[in-house]
Amino acid sequence: MIIGYVRVSTNKQDTESQEIEIYEYCNYNNLKIDKMLSIEISSTKSQEQRKICELKNMLHNGDTLITTELSRLGRDMFEILNLILELNKIGVKTIFLRQKELYGDEKHSKLILAIYAYLAEEEKKLISQRTKAGIEKARLNGKKLGRPYNTLNSQYDRDVTKIKELLDKKVPVKSIWKILYEEKGKSYNGLLWFCKKRNLI
Repeated sequence: MIIGYVRVSTNKQDTESQEIEIYEYCNYNNLKIDKMLSIEISSTKSQEQRKICELKNMLHNGDTLITTELSRLGRDMFEILNLILELNKIGVKTIFLRQKELYGDEKHSKLILAIYAYLAEEEKKLISQRTKAGIEKARLNGKKLGRPYNTLNSQYDRDVTKIKELLDKKVPVKSIWKILYEEKGKSYNGLLWFCKKRNLI
């Protein structure tokens, strides 16, 4: 079995570009994807929420996991390394499309994997530090931060037309959530709040 795994952190990103990259690789190498797991959720969430637990249950000896880069699989270097080593132990092949040097000799691949995971974690820390420094600088310069008072901005806005259509057809909010968002890890309460704030219900 060949499984693709795609994850983006926010609704401002799109899973489609990663999916296309994986499908193009498979087409070029005459491979067939049996299952594509795609999710929109932060890496800080649990493995269960990120479908990592589901992924591990699906993979067995001789299977292949394809993802665009190793940072899609974990929140930090230790989680990533443990997952890859766990999959290697049961005979699962892992392919990272943007890190092809990980496909070679087993010892060499493990070393490169450790280096990549370390660099990915350090880059995340650096981005966080820069963000905090930028916010602090803006505060010191008297800039007001955060969402303007009494304004609305939600991750559900891009689907508002579809949500309205389903509500017009008397589809319950709970059912809309299951149809559109349950597999993406979004909460039912979030959708319910959105519908109330938009006066949709």
